[in-house]
Amino acid sequence: MPLPRAILFDLDDTLIRAYAQPEDAWRRLLHIFAAHLDAHDAASIEQVRLAIMEEARAFWSEAAAAAKWRLDIPGARRLSVRRGLARLGRPDDALADRIADAFTEMRRQEYRLYPDAHTTVDALRAAGVKLALVTNGAGATQREKIERFDLGHRFDHIQIEGEFGQGKPELAVYRHALERLGVAASDAWMVGDNYEWEVVAPQKLGLCGIWYDPFDAGLPAHATAKPTRVIRRLGELVE
Repeated sequence: MPLPRAILFDLDDTLIRAYAQPEDAWRRLLHIFAAHLDAHDAASIEQVRLAIMEEARAFWSEAAAAAKWRLDIPGARRLSVRRGLARLGRPDDALADRIADAFTEMRRQEYRLYPDAHTTVDALRAAGVKLALVTNGAGATQREKIERFDLGHRFDHIQIEGEFGQGKPELAVYRHALERLGVAASDAWMVGDNYEWEVVAPQKLGLCGIWYDPFDAGLPAHATAKPTRVIRRLGELVE
């Protein structure tokens, strides 16, 4: 598959590992709070984890709420944990907030650049491909990640939801990035881990949707659109 004139990259869980595999992360965090939760065995910890994650899924499934709270992930996490504890019949907002904030900090500390991210992006630049970083989230939060992982100078255009005013999967997001790069949708790829944002929406405009699936999770059960290509490693883009 020949390289296009331009590629739009997602940031979180595409170039950096940020929020992937939350089940494991929540188990590790909740063990720290086991005594506070009166959860003294694995089954009790799992009960709390399931309640929190079920509330989070319900929370993020509402498009309007998700668009608002993507700009305040720590705040959204607090609400999900509060609702999770309430679901278990033990509402405790102060404890919920401590747990949520500890999870947020743990995740921040565990951010990691995918091993082939820099080499892949640099190889694409050397090949003359125009590059954009298109990410949802708050401006300050995403800028901190971009600086921390030395990504800024590697892209011709950086577009963050909190700064632009709209986020994926709004079609205006992709159109604006393409306009800034000076390329047509038919000459561009979108690369990322989110099926709806990096496959379904971009393909509506004529971009190739390259789905990044590093954990070999497979397409969602509800998938109707087929990715142009599925990759397990970023380096596959230049091989």
